[in-house]
Amino acid sequence: MPKTVKPAGLRAARVLENEERIVRAARELFVRDGYRATTLTAVADAAGVAHRTVYVRFGTKAALLKRVIGVALVGDLAPIDVVSREWYRTATTAPTLEERIAAFAKGSARLVGSAADVIAVAREAEPAEPLLAAAARAGRAATRDAIWTFWTRARDDGLLPTGCDLTWLADTTSVLAHAETYLLMRETLRMTPKRYENWLATTWRHMAAAATQN
Repeated sequence: MPKTVKPAGLRAARVLENEERIVRAARELFVRDGYRATTLTAVADAAGVAHRTVYVRFGTKAALLKRVIGVALVGDLAPIDVVSREWYRTATTAPTLEERIAAFAKGSARLVGSAADVIAVAREAEPAEPLLAAAARAGRAATRDAIWTFWTRARDDGLLPTGCDLTWLADTTSVLAHAETYLLMRETLRMTPKRYENWLATTWRHMAAAATQN
């Protein structure tokens, strides 16, 4: 009898399932035990997969943590970056500036609330892990670019007054939207994602008005 050939889709689904289990287990261990104490073998055991599966898929602990952060930021394993997500599209296309700021604040709060713990782990590891340090720099640059686009589209759509200092506005508001800012506020002000959302929306509205006065 001829051999039954398993469809490629079945194998792809199994690979995806394994990755989900690995990422979920890695996140739990990184947050609970810290970067140094977490090993790839421990992650494999917690995920219920072969040790080789983790090593082949990720290679290094730094690469695994980078993937964990990426998934935490966007919310799933799909290869869709933040600026292609529905909430960001709403934030750059809604009819009023108020709606756009509210959408961005909500999406940003969800993002930092989900990723803050693993980003904190990565910050501690960055001095010894060039991959994580480079990823953090790239992430900050991407945040700044996304926010620059946000304000540029608002200006182009006539939602900002003529003479608005767009550079000042983008630079200043991007600092407020970084995960590091949320971590600092969580530590010093006991900030929650919901409070951060409200604070970010209110602050951005004030800054949009201030940028017109500069």
